Amino acid sequence: MGTHQVLDGRKIAERIKQTLLKEETAVLRAHPQLRVLYFDTTASQVYWQAQRVAAAALEIGTGVDKSGRESYKTGSVSCPWNIPQPEVERIIQWWNDDPSVHGIFVHQPMPVQIDAQRVSALIDPRKDVEGIHPANCARRFFAKARIGSCTALAVMELIESTGVALEGKEAVVVGHSEIVGRPVSMLLLDKLATTTICHVGTDRAGRLESHVRQADVLVVAVGKPQLIKGSWIKSGAIVIDVGINVVNKRVVGDVEFDEALKRAAYISPVPGGVGPVTVMMVMKNTVEAFKWQRR
Repeated sequence: MGTHQVLDGRKIAERIKQTLLKEETAVLRAHPQLRVLYFDTTASQVYWQAQRVAAAALEIGTGVDKSGRESYKTGSVSCPWNIPQPEVERIIQWWNDDPSVHGIFVHQPMPVQIDAQRVSALIDPRKDVEGIHPANCARRFFAKARIGSCTALAVMELIESTGVALEGKEAVVVGHSEIVGRPVSMLLLDKLATTTICHVGTDRAGRLESHVRQADVLVVAVGKPQLIKGSWIKSGAIVIDVGINVVNKRVVGDVEFDEALKRAAYISPVPGGVGPVTVMMVMKNTVEAFKWQRR
């Protein structure tokens, strides 16, 4: 059945960091400024900490002083889960108008009272390091995006690290969110993979398993622990698990990892797979946004 390799996201993230340090020396010496709006939830706090550490390693500013004091007028900021829409908009507009700010990132999911699409459309597209502004989404549709979804780009980095050519491969994406499923499907199409998107309707129709069994490349981003059974995985497939779920105080993905590992040629673990690479793609996009604004 061949080899079964676990894709090490931490090593891939380190490679991206070293490439940035080597190739973007002049930009990094100018200290690009990233501003992050995150929430007072455990998941958001953990993600922010990872972003802050990565930014510090690359000398990308986040505007939080050594005392930890936060103000959106000077740096990244944590927001309460009950923050009203006008306050979120006020913060983003301040960062849009500040020429010293080069990248803006708003954590998702957002609270239910926040109109996420309105927030996405408000961010200056040149500062939109998550690639969620409608203008950046349109550029992605035409394969001309300068900045794209950090998670989607991370997924592609993991796939490309295998060295497997995607042209003509059957690719299946489970999940059709705006920040993962849809942009990943477009990136796979750009590589000439034959791409199928599955979602809750596919599952309700009882067809999810049959689609997964055909996948040479499987990307799962749903947020349901071990939704995809290991026995469904095609022998020799590439499996990228984007899901993050907590079960019995353990973090697990959307795929039954142990069983899937017996069949997949390559598989990303949770944690330690997509996550570290996504954080580094935020930094890479911040560098790109800086260059875009300074051209």
